[in-house]
Parts: sequence; C-alpha cells; structure tokens
Amino acid sequence: MTSLQPQRLKTISEYHQLMGFLKPEHPLISVINFEFIKRLPRNESISLVFDFYSIALKRNFNGKMKYGQQEYDFDEGVLLFIAPGQVFGIEVDKDSLLKHSGWMVLVHPDFLWNTTLAKTIKRYEYFDYSVNEALYLSDKEEATITNIIQNIENEYHSNIDHFSQDVMIAQLELLLTYGERFYHRQFITRKITNHKILTRLEDILSEYFNGDSLAKRGLPTVQYIAEALNVSPNYLSGLLKVLTGQSTQQHIHDKLIEKAKEKLSTTDLSVREIAYELGFEHPQSFNKLFKTKTNVSPLEFRQSFH
Repeated sequence: MTSLQPQRLKTISEYHQLMGFLKPEHPLISVINFEFIKRLPRNESISLVFDFYSIALKRNFNGKMKYGQQEYDFDEGVLLFIAPGQVFGIEVDKDSLLKHSGWMVLVHPDFLWNTTLAKTIKRYEYFDYSVNEALYLSDKEEATITNIIQNIENEYHSNIDHFSQDVMIAQLELLLTYGERFYHRQFITRKITNHKILTRLEDILSEYFNGDSLAKRGLPTVQYIAEALNVSPNYLSGLLKVLTGQSTQQHIHDKLIEKAKEKLSTTDLSVREIAYELGFEHPQSFNKLFKTKTNVSPLEFRQSFH
C-alpha cells in the first residue's frame, strides 16, 4: 500500500460530506450502512484520522484496510474498534465497486460528555488493537451486534427527547461489553493461532535471556515483545491473561526468575554479579523482585542448596 498523507476528519459531518452522504441527523453520533458506500472518493486509496470513535462491522470488503503497519484482508465478518487519533487507510482496485456490507457507528467524544461512559470507554483495550487483530464474529454474534447498532440508529431517527442520549449510551455500553466478551471467546477458540503466539513468545524470551541482550539492554519491554510478535501490546496482554492468567510483564519476570535461579544454583557468581548480568543497574531492585516472586531472597535461595 502506498504511503499517503492522512486526511483528518474532526467531525462526523465531515465524514458524511467526504462519502457523499446527507448531513447526519445527529451531529455527534451516526450509523452508516456500508451498502450505501459504492465507491471511495475519487476511486483513490485514502488514509484517514478520525477525531471520533469508530466501531465497524464489516463483511465482504473488496479491498484492503491498513492500520498502523499491518494489513488485513476482510473476507469474513469482523468487528473493528478504532479510537480518535488513530491512522488507518483504505485501498481498493481502481474503478472497483465496494460490495461489502455491514455497519459502522461513529461517536464523537462530546456525545459521551458528562456520562460514565466518558471515563469507562478508556478501559476497553481493544480500541488499541491493530486491524489484523480484529474480532471474528459467528453468525449469532453478528446478529447480536447488528441488532444493537440498529437500536442506536432507530433511537436517533425517532423524536429526540430527554431520554434519547441515555438510551443510546446504554446501547453503546452494551455493544462494548459484547465486544469484550467476544474477544475473550476469540482468545480461547482460535487455539491454533493463539498457541503459535505463545510458542513464539517463549522462543523470543528464551533467545533474549540466553544471549547477551539482558546485560546490554536490560529486561525486554512489553513493547519490544509485542513488536517481535507483530501484535499490539494490549492485544498480547489480553490474550495472555485469558490463556495463562498472567500479563506479558509477568511472563517476562517469570523468565527472569527462572534464569536467576539457574545462575544462583549452578555458578559461583555473587548476587551482585548475577544482578548485573540480568540487566539490573541496582542489585537491590533484583533482590526485591526475586523475593516478591519467590518469598525468599537470592542469598536464601542459594543457601538452600547447601
């Protein structure tokens, strides 16, 4: 995909104008039916940045979307969550009609103002997932999501009253909760893909800890591990928590303790020397982490072998 200067859309009305739609009935929330999008503007690839949330249910998309540096081919029904300020691109063959179907909900942050969702929406980590980590939906799940989206659309098509925003906020919260539930289900059911990630994680950590990277660069960061696995940090931690009950950081620490125990039991290196070899600038930090994880100090652990 060619590199494009992202076009920033600050309002939902600007998106409607870009796609050739009528003005939105509500300036801060809109439901788009993808069947009404026949072509991209000027039949070009476009790169966009929204200043609002986008939740999209896509099926039969004839082209590619790009999010960050990852591409994803939408052959199945999938759900995508994109937060304000995140860059994504769309590319289709020239003169190719967009025959995909589905729905998209656009929500401006101002719509959430003075509601509990304004704060709680930050806890849904999937807004930071890459596009290739999209949520695959079963037919039943897709019907559930479609029903909620249509409820939102029906609400703002009705006469706006004192309860309208509360009703739509409640439907949005339900949509986000189902998204979280379905992602957890996906972590469990997509076993082959996820087990490959776990195997690669173990390989990456082993290579890092068995080489000289620890002494030179210190402990690997969650960001480093995620990039090596080609997934986002939040996705990786969410996956690991569901499959293993531990976060990425805990896996890193477990590998560190495993290596520390090996050095304490098989070498004559001092605790200070081992701490430095494991990438710690201060031995006290190593001692504290080791005791937190094992309930004994490194010295006490070593003495247990004599």
